[in-house]
Amino acid sequence: MKIGIDAITFDVAKIHLPIKTLAKARNIDPEKLEKGLGLLKMTLPDTHQDTVVFGANALTKLITDHAIDLTEIARIYVGTESAIDGSKPLSSFLVTLMEQNFGENTLSECDVVDFTFACIGAVDAMQNCIDFIHLNPTKKAIVVATDFAKYDLNSTGEYTQGAGALAMLITANPRIIAIENHWATSTKGVFDFFKPYRSISKTAITGNATNEPWFENLESEIEIHKDQPVFDGQYSNQCYMDRTRDAYFCFKKLKKTPETVYDSWNSIVMHLPYAFQGRRMLSEIYALDASITTISGNEDAVEYQNKLKEVSKSEAYKAFVAEKLMPAEIASSLIGNLYTGSIFMGLLSTLAHFYDTEKEISGTTFGFLAYGSGSKSKVFEGTIQPNWKSAMTGVHLFETLEKSLEIDFETYEKLHKKEQRTSIQTPKNEWTLHRIETENPNLLGARYYKWAE
Repeated sequence: MKIGIDAITFDVAKIHLPIKTLAKARNIDPEKLEKGLGLLKMTLPDTHQDTVVFGANALTKLITDHAIDLTEIARIYVGTESAIDGSKPLSSFLVTLMEQNFGENTLSECDVVDFTFACIGAVDAMQNCIDFIHLNPTKKAIVVATDFAKYDLNSTGEYTQGAGALAMLITANPRIIAIENHWATSTKGVFDFFKPYRSISKTAITGNATNEPWFENLESEIEIHKDQPVFDGQYSNQCYMDRTRDAYFCFKKLKKTPETVYDSWNSIVMHLPYAFQGRRMLSEIYALDASITTISGNEDAVEYQNKLKEVSKSEAYKAFVAEKLMPAEIASSLIGNLYTGSIFMGLLSTLAHFYDTEKEISGTTFGFLAYGSGSKSKVFEGTIQPNWKSAMTGVHLFETLEKSLEIDFETYEKLHKKEQRTSIQTPKNEWTLHRIETENPNLLGARYYKWAE
């Protein structure tokens, strides 16, 4: 029985800062970011947008564009690392909003939950839903990946920011791609990138050493939430390489094949914190699993890295990248990092590229190398189905991205610092964050949303 992705939709922030503008403001050579990392634009949430808004917009499109009967949906599972509440999951917000638009109690028997494991959370959600459909082939499930990648101003991650969501319908006999039942995993608990609970002493804020109540906080320390992570870029890259390499060769063992696995993949879709991350990280796997290679794995660290650099600069590897990796990079260059949505946007970018260029890919195999900091990688593969084009007819990915509104650097910094109070664009035919409760003591912080006509 074939199970996989039957339909996919997206919602991406509609405003962006050109990477060239950011580079000039930060005294960085624009070519380092554009040609070195593949970055062109950085999408940003408007003041009326958050991860619930992006997820709800993508989910609404999925339901309307594919005429989904919500009573047939058994679960809506969300992958995110941008939660807005420490207890109430994003999925519970999404169910409420869908019932507002499509009918009360239409999802009252639907199971919902959020999955959090950095950028791999939505892959975990999808695997869980696929397992569920295996056991219940007449049921349908939806996976939503929604995130906002935000980094500190002037940090080395600043130019990789992005915001948006994707929604995917998981069914038996899918139109787009059937996921094979081979999942390889590599896990190791590390601190390459994380978002810790932080605090500051009340005395440092108030100047009062007697721990007087402060805005109803009785504790001597004030908890602080930051969307921005603590991270070590070089170490995170190494963890990415280590986990994906180990998961890849675990996958090879599961397949019980002596052949080079990536040779069987028409396209390779990876987690892309920035557009060229995949091509920069994959050279090791490319070299180690090649039928003819100059790398044994027994070299000392310096010699090993030098050989990998030689491989990455070879004409053969460049051709490999152009053939198997490039289509997934296109959207990433125009959006930025979507965290849990990154790998699925890579899939959508690849499909849109082949759809627009009228290339037939039915029956071909796509390989997926997922990664989440902390850290975990999963490698799996899927086969493109004969009716994939019918599910792509109304997607219009690249046309939509072309309509993004450019903002200037001053506006960008005001948005980042939350000094911008009004929307840059007037919302239309989309969900918006309407208000956050500030008065009712039993609902302090509750977030309310509405549909903007």
